[in-house]
Amino acid sequence: MRDTKNESRNQKKLLIILSIGIVICLGVTVWALFFRQTNDTITPGNKPQGIVGQVTDGWDTGLENTPAPQKAGIQIPGYSTAEMKAGDSSLHLSIGNPPANTCGFYATLKLADGTVLYRSELLEPGFGLTEIPLEKSLDAGKYTAIVLYECVTLDESHTRLNSAESEFTLIVK
Repeated sequence: MRDTKNESRNQKKLLIILSIGIVICLGVTVWALFFRQTNDTITPGNKPQGIVGQVTDGWDTGLENTPAPQKAGIQIPGYSTAEMKAGDSSLHLSIGNPPANTCGFYATLKLADGTVLYRSELLEPGFGLTEIPLEKSLDAGKYTAIVLYECVTLDESHTRLNSAESEFTLIVK
């Protein structure tokens, strides 16, 4: 003979435990959807950190006879190759924000494997640097490098706009 009273109690206990688990899962999901922190704005607490090179106004793009932009939009500097000596602590590369832009840039120089070599402070239009201090020296070889430009508004909120990547070959001799 089966004890249906005990089975009924066990089923009720199991149902209560499952109900509590479902409520907890729903609560976590609601919290994640509605109360999580977004990164739409770069503030002093969440702006990119790293060593800062000598940022100057009147930044030299490193390009001769740069043509005027044909259409409105954000100008992003591009590169094909750069060279440096193994073990050097800086890279001669022109990173900056072209003067015609109406937004700010945060620039991050990194390798294709994600190794960050440099992160800039806010680069306003016309500001940049040509000698990049590196967080890490590199061994001889060819590397795929990327400059990630994170575009932000120039007001106090520094709201993120969009980003662009400029990929190039870094030759370390």
